[in-house]
Amino acid sequence: MAMTHPTTRISTGELIGRSEDGIERFLGVPYAAAPFGERRFRLPEPAVAWSEPRDAAEFGPAAPQSAYPGRLGTILPSIHRPGDDILTANIWAPEGAESLPVVMWIHGGAFERGGAAIEIYDGTSFAKSGVVFVSINYRLGAEGFSVLEDVPRNLGLEDAAAALRWVHQEIAAFGGDPARITVMGESAGGSLTAALTARADTRPLMAGAIVQSGPTSAEPEAKGAKLSNDLAKRLGVPATRAGFASVTPEAILMARVQQAAGKSVLSGAPSYVLTLDQQSLPITPAQGLIESEMPLVIGANTQEYRLWFAPEALAAISGFKFFLATKAMKISKAAVTAAKQDWPAENHGELLGQLITDRLLRGPAILAARNRQAPSYVYEFAWRTPKHKLGAAHALELGFTFDALQSDDAKMMADSAPQQLADLMHADWVSFIKTGAASWTRFAADEQVRIYDEQSQVVGLPRKQALDALL
Repeated sequence: MAMTHPTTRISTGELIGRSEDGIERFLGVPYAAAPFGERRFRLPEPAVAWSEPRDAAEFGPAAPQSAYPGRLGTILPSIHRPGDDILTANIWAPEGAESLPVVMWIHGGAFERGGAAIEIYDGTSFAKSGVVFVSINYRLGAEGFSVLEDVPRNLGLEDAAAALRWVHQEIAAFGGDPARITVMGESAGGSLTAALTARADTRPLMAGAIVQSGPTSAEPEAKGAKLSNDLAKRLGVPATRAGFASVTPEAILMARVQQAAGKSVLSGAPSYVLTLDQQSLPITPAQGLIESEMPLVIGANTQEYRLWFAPEALAAISGFKFFLATKAMKISKAAVTAAKQDWPAENHGELLGQLITDRLLRGPAILAARNRQAPSYVYEFAWRTPKHKLGAAHALELGFTFDALQSDDAKMMADSAPQQLADLMHADWVSFIKTGAASWTRFAADEQVRIYDEQSQVVGLPRKQALDALL
């Protein structure tokens, strides 16, 4: 089928998209003004209108970032799209769409990497399933999550909030229903999704949320400021807006690479975090999920830690290192004992990885589901890839939820993966976006969990004793 050039008009001007095989797409559409120059380190401002029709054929620039270092660079895709107009949205919709359900995707990358233009995030599969799919970029790293003296907190979250307001206002022009917007994110994107439920201005705009392997914590300002203060010292500037604005994003990135070099989760690597703040994030994302009345899908992967730790690093963790790490993370003896019963053949490194997975991701997801009154659906992604010995690692599920196993990005983590599992998982996500109800049993009092594997099933909460001891 020949490509055509559909048009639509939004509040800032006319757009020229592309349509092929029944799917329209409009890429690189500004939802806010470029956050550089006088706008750098300031709250997002409305997009600048255009007078002539704007060609929406290409993704916009990506937020400034460095490539993943070392082993991670062979597993996760990097993105480099230069330019200032980074606060853009991308829309996929079926031809002739009218009042269809909408999903807004927020990418992950530890708050400092990633972008909507990464191949695996193509929205075609969702549009083919009758959903209007929107992906967004937001400010990353120092530009989006610094804690500086005279800079608003959580600017990357403020960008996501501005994007959600934009989707609510403009999505009808693309055939979407503004009353049926589900926000979905993975890793840092999952954390931002949960954070949007904690804000009075964005919570009412959400019909549902999907949180994939997303931390639900936010830190006090003093803790969040440590990374920014150290960067300021390395850069030789004060930890203020004027200080950071006096150096280029590239210089800050270089200092950040030096700051994180040779460090890991176990060695206390400084990382960007969400910061508790009365204006932008008055309560934790976890509390936002608990208090919100929208339906929720939330879950984690069985071996999240396998992405962060190479097999040889896990094998090198001795009993003494294990003891020190569990003490540092305040993991009780009862939790260690219960984990050993669940994973009797694992070495100290693998056992520690499981405890880290439960402490950072699986445990908070279960706690949120336990304390919510609204419908909650919990999953665990358990399928294991042999590639890089990743197992059921962090981010592996993305190729399945996007039904994108043949993409180069998905193949970086798995050369051969079961298509029937992608069919099932993608269909489950689409069903939730359309109806607000997942295809499996609510978590509720009997704590039922959907396990995604070669043979998917719904079971009672796995490894409950260890999780309870940890929480």
